[in-house]
Order: sequence, then C-alpha cells, then structure tokens
Amino acid sequence: MKFPRSAMTRLVKSSAIGAAALAVTGCISLGSEPPESLLTLSPSVSAEAGSGAGASTADASTAISILPLEAPAKLDALRVPVAVSATELAYLQDAFWVEKPARLFRRLLGETLRARGGTLVLDNDDTPLLAAQSLRGTLMEMGYDASSSSAIVQFDAIRTQEDGSVTSRRFEARETGVLPEPGSVGPALNRAANTVADEVAVWVTGAS
Repeated sequence: MKFPRSAMTRLVKSSAIGAAALAVTGCISLGSEPPESLLTLSPSVSAEAGSGAGASTADASTAISILPLEAPAKLDALRVPVAVSATELAYLQDAFWVEKPARLFRRLLGETLRARGGTLVLDNDDTPLLAAQSLRGTLMEMGYDASSSSAIVQFDAIRTQEDGSVTSRRFEARETGVLPEPGSVGPALNRAANTVADEVAVWVTGAS
C-alpha cells in the first residue's frame, strides 16, 4: 500500500517530533524528593505581644538597624557544612535549612535585641527610617565540626554608634557531644545561635 506524499511527510515529521520529545524527556530532571523536614532558628527569648518601641524619621536615636549579614561561600547555601578536617569540607546528609543561615541569624538577632533591649530594632530592608546605630558583620561559622563532635556558631560583629564610632567583636558558642545527624545538629546549632545572639544583645544594649 502506497501513502500519498503529503501523508508520508506528516508521518516522518511526527516520528521525528516524537523521538525528539523522548530525547528531551530523558534529559530533564525534576529534582530529588523534598526533605522530610527543614531546619530553622527559633529565639529562646521573644518580645511580649503588645510590647514595642517607636521612633520617628526625625529622631531615631533609640533605634538600631541590623544590616544584611555577610557569610562565606560554605554558608551561602541551604546545607549544614561539616568540617571533616582542616582542609576538607562536606555537608551533613539530609540536613537542609528553610532559609540561608545568614538571613535566619539576622532575624534571630533582631528578635533577641527586641526582647533584651526594649528598643526599636529595624531588620527589614524596606524600612525608610535611618537608625542612629547599626549592627552588621559576618556569620563565619554555623555548622558541625567532625573532629570534636561540636556544633559551632561564630559571628564577627561590627557596631556603628550615633557618634560615628565603630567597634567590632567576635562571638562564638559551641555545643559539644553532638551526633552527626540532623536531629542532633539542628537543635544544637539553635542553642549555640541563641547564645551568640544573647551575647551580642548584651554587648550592644548593655542589658543583662
């Protein structure tokens, strides 16, 4: 049986399109299954509901702005870094942050300062208010050290005061005896991060 030339042309085109579709399908990856749970940071102290402080755009002497924090490449990810040795880095299996560590820690700092200092804390990039004081810095560590079985949080803080003076200080907290699994590392990092945030709040506000 002979096919008309037009029908044969359509058959060839259809076969070619089908083959191309199969080839493309074989190259497409929709990604791995989402993790069963995600890690986050939760404050150990929070400002009470209804409490707060205020400042106008003309007088922001009581306000402090927490600027976006820097972080090294190993923390610019949704994974928990593991220091295997002095020169080798890995990531903890099945451990994923809900948001990048620097953003989580910035939010934790803001909530801790609100609770400890009773001052107006600006940690939103969209606010028009220019605070007299600012806090910035680099989140150097928020991960797991395999050699000591420790969860470590290290923050290099830089504070700029109303008179323009600038001071810096390194804060670090460790939780030891931590198993290398998300269920142990996650809570340990949360405790260490809260310890650092509390020490920063005391340094900035003088409140104990």
